[in-house]
Amino acid sequence: MKFQTKLTALALASLFAVGTAQAAVSAQEAAKLGTTLTEFGAEKAGNAAGTIPAYTGGLTKAPAGYKPGQHLVDPFANEKPLFTITGANADQYKANLSPGQLEMLKKYPTFKMNVYKTHRTTAYPKKVLDAAKKNATTAKTENNGNSVVGFEQAIPFPIPQNGVEVIWNHLTRYRGGAAKRDFVQVPVERDGTFIINRIEDTLVFPRNLPNFYKAGEDDNINFYFYQILKSPVSVSGNVLLVHDTLDQVTEGRRAWQYNAGQRRVRRAPQVAYDSPGTAADGLRTTDNYDLFNGAPDRYEWKLKGKKEMYIPYNSYRLASNKLTYKEIHQPLHMNPEHLRYELHRVWEVEATLKSDARHIYAKRVFFVNEDNWQASIIDHYDGKGALWRVAEAHNIQYYNEMVPFYAAEVLYDLQAGRYLTIGLTNEAEQPFVFDFTPDRANYTPAGLRRLGVQ
Repeated sequence: MKFQTKLTALALASLFAVGTAQAAVSAQEAAKLGTTLTEFGAEKAGNAAGTIPAYTGGLTKAPAGYKPGQHLVDPFANEKPLFTITGANADQYKANLSPGQLEMLKKYPTFKMNVYKTHRTTAYPKKVLDAAKKNATTAKTENNGNSVVGFEQAIPFPIPQNGVEVIWNHLTRYRGGAAKRDFVQVPVERDGTFIINRIEDTLVFPRNLPNFYKAGEDDNINFYFYQILKSPVSVSGNVLLVHDTLDQVTEGRRAWQYNAGQRRVRRAPQVAYDSPGTAADGLRTTDNYDLFNGAPDRYEWKLKGKKEMYIPYNSYRLASNKLTYKEIHQPLHMNPEHLRYELHRVWEVEATLKSDARHIYAKRVFFVNEDNWQASIIDHYDGKGALWRVAEAHNIQYYNEMVPFYAAEVLYDLQAGRYLTIGLTNEAEQPFVFDFTPDRANYTPAGLRRLGVQ
């Protein structure tokens, strides 16, 4: 499907700082896609040390034992850690760690990172690869980087020229045409006690669903989203609906909330930026969801370059239905025995709050995986310049649907000693459903009440 969008952000960006508008890359540069670069822009070759392998197409077939509709089977279940990073030896590996990861290792004696063999499992449908290659020469920024035109499907900038282009790749990355999940959001206290919030949410990307997409109505839509709180009883039936726009400055995010107790639907313009996240007990902002979402206009974006980092990857063990939520959550951090880290290349992007803008995070440093364009680590700093929160996305490839996503995201508050996990599905009967046929009526304010009483 042909789909052209205009993305607007007030953040001025250039390769290493604020600058003028950037044009699409040349045909000569774009010719690297599918040769020295993958179609989606990652370096195809492995690294010189042999610790990152060459990309060979990703994981596209389910391992033995997997049955459709059930939890994923771990294709690497028999692998053992190559080594373990702890507070005692962290300085030896600091070049491949974020400052936030290093601080966690130093601050929490019980935290460690088991590092495994690297597998580049990310894989996309052919239509996404074809669109990404085309986007390289058609997508471009205008107005000093404030707007982008000429983008189809996903990944508008497979060869990014500045920081905000990397961030738009994260915001528009491929997650299927539609995704539905039954998951938990868990705020964890310093002593390890926690409350489980059971949630159902869906994401619908009109540009990836030809039979759903409506010209004119969906032209400026990145995704439709609803979130239903299932438990605890005090919030059960509350629903959040979001129409997330691509040009969020000219036409901002549209949001509505249904309060089951009041049985009322209200506009919710506050669901953006640093407003408190739903059912998070103060542990995340609205734009912490999916590690980062929404308009980037409050920050200056600086592309620092690429580096090799130990990031959560192939987190099939963490997603296993053999684990309970109690086994995963412990004081200060998730149980590290269930976590898997691998060495991968990432784009480093620094976001600094503009002098005339407001946000509780004065600076964020993003580490975005080159293969799936998922922000994998984000370090968050407060107004005094102190490291405050560390976010991780525990990447996973849904080989049954050729969709890169994650098993869970987690946000560690280093100042409070608390943390929040989002997206775990271990105890759900059917955790993820991709490319279902969405009912457009569910994504309207009129549909909120019906969703809340189901």
